[in-house]
Amino acid sequence: MKVLVLGPGGREHAIIRALLKDSAVTEVHSAPGNAGIAQDVPVHAIDANNPEAALALATELAADLVVIGPEAPLVAGVSDTLRDAGFAVFGPSKPAALLEGSKAFAKEVMASANVPTAMAKVATNREEAETALATFGAPYVVKDDGLAAGKGVVVTEDFDAALAHAESCFAAGGSVVIEEYLDGPEVSLFVISDGSTCLPLSPAQDFKRIFDNDEGPNTGGMGAYTPLPWLPEGFVEEVIERVAQPTVDEMARRGTPFVGVLYCGLAATSRGIRVIEFNARFGDPETQAVLARLRTPLGGVLLAAAKGELPADLTLDWDPRTAVDVVMAAENYPDTPRKGDAITGLDTANQRENVHVDHAGTALDGDSIVTAGGRVLAVVALGENLTEARDAAYAGVRDIAWKGAQYRSDIALAAAENRIQIPTQN
Repeated sequence: MKVLVLGPGGREHAIIRALLKDSAVTEVHSAPGNAGIAQDVPVHAIDANNPEAALALATELAADLVVIGPEAPLVAGVSDTLRDAGFAVFGPSKPAALLEGSKAFAKEVMASANVPTAMAKVATNREEAETALATFGAPYVVKDDGLAAGKGVVVTEDFDAALAHAESCFAAGGSVVIEEYLDGPEVSLFVISDGSTCLPLSPAQDFKRIFDNDEGPNTGGMGAYTPLPWLPEGFVEEVIERVAQPTVDEMARRGTPFVGVLYCGLAATSRGIRVIEFNARFGDPETQAVLARLRTPLGGVLLAAAKGELPADLTLDWDPRTAVDVVMAAENYPDTPRKGDAITGLDTANQRENVHVDHAGTALDGDSIVTAGGRVLAVVALGENLTEARDAAYAGVRDIAWKGAQYRSDIALAAAENRIQIPTQN
């Protein structure tokens, strides 16, 4: 099987690593890739968001499967163009990807499917925003309705700050979703779907804020770990029953079947499971940790989903160890990150036992690998428990350096110290 993976980041590097372990996968190509991906597979310098460019490359390669990593190509309709040309594509259609492309649309689907989520109001101007903020009260949760690469959400006790974020979205021509604050720890669950069948992966938790102790602005994610030892028994099964399957069924009922990964961003609240958001693809950086534990060959699973042939009784095989990944980001991320700084220590980190480095925002400058984005690398480690995996990941992080590199020091620390509790249900 020849596979083309579209996308430039750490999620795509993790997908490619997993595909290369699948004996049924004979060849993997990436577009546009990055400096780390280019060390593993051939890369092609195309605009992955351009449907015609993606189609031309898939045709040239005679790809048996195209895997679309990021959200932007999905919302741009790349999967539709490829499917119309007869390619097997893992990634939802443009109408189905609206589950991520519009939070207001996702709320509508959840309401129709009776999926538990936060109460919310859509606001298109200052007056509507003020009314909605007053209705729900602090902490205020304001979400840009459109794509924002994980950085369009503000959660604050400050009414003025919440209103300012809403107005910045209005000024850009968008709308916002303002919703009630959900208590309890967050959980990320990836669910692979062929349009009807739902197959859950290992639940993970990520860390959105830039600084330790969940301080500072939101980012695309600064690290993750899996599995979650504090999750109650039956949690995943309940998510499939109450969230994923009803949503997939509702999308099929609407004539827009969801084929790909439904990312369920969840809160384990005092009132039970609540959906924070849906994404229409693998999440980053959770994918780096989740796929590091997957033993079932990934290529066959993704191809079956793309063809609508996912076995209803499929059970995935997982490494029993824990995976932790720590994101290393460029100076000044998440604002305007510095680029072009030479990275050292990558070989040393990759040579550590049970450690590898997934590249995200990297590029080649002559013979040097340099920073080329906000989130630059994810250092991934496996360990017998959270403490061992954390220690290994941070040892790899300390091997690597560039000017202004930053990372959180507390990824998975609360879980390792048994400090995560789910609120008692009312």
